[in-house]
Amino acid sequence: MSPSTFVSTDTSTRMPALFIPHGGGPCFFMDWDPKNEWDNMANYLRNIASGLPAKPKAIVMVSAHWIQSEVTVTSAAHPEMIFDYHGFPAHTYELRYPAPGEPALADKLVHLLKAAGIQARPDDQRGFDHGMFIPLLLMFPEANIPVIQMSLTKTLNPAEHIAIGQALESLRDDEVLIVGSG
Repeated sequence: MSPSTFVSTDTSTRMPALFIPHGGGPCFFMDWDPKNEWDNMANYLRNIASGLPAKPKAIVMVSAHWIQSEVTVTSAAHPEMIFDYHGFPAHTYELRYPAPGEPALADKLVHLLKAAGIQARPDDQRGFDHGMFIPLLLMFPEANIPVIQMSLTKTLNPAEHIAIGQALESLRDDEVLIVGSG
C-alpha cells in the first residue's frame, strides 16, 4: 500500500495524524535479513511526505521508547541524539538527525494538555531517541522541520492516550504533523 492510502487527499493544509513503524534499531541503515522487508518499510517511510497536503511546519513525534509518569515533551532548541540501541555496527552510532527543537511549540503542547486535565511537563535535557530519528531520517532527511518528541505515559492506558491525542488535535490545523512511532 502506498502512504497516500492512509493520508487524506484533502487539499487543505490540515495535517493528518499518523502511526508509523520504525523498524528494529537502526535497521534501515545496515544490511539485515530479510532485506526486502526492511527495504519495503524504508520505501514506505520515504514516500510519506509526498502524500501530505503540504510540508509540515513542525512535527510532534510520540516515541514508543520514551515512557514517563506524565506526558513529557522535549523543549530544547537543539536536542542531542540518544542512541538507545546496543550491539549494532559502529556506523549506526554516527547517524545524526540535527532537526531543531521548538521550545515555543513545546510550551503550547504542555498548555494544551494541562487545559485538558492531563499532567504534562517540558524537558529541556531529553534528546531524540531512535524511535524518532530513525524514521525521520527517511521521511524528512533534510532535518529542516522543527521536531518535538513526546513520551507515552507509564500507564500505557489506551483511553488516556486517546485523550492526549484529542487534546493535541487542533495542532493539525496549524500544519503540525502528529506521528506515533512504534
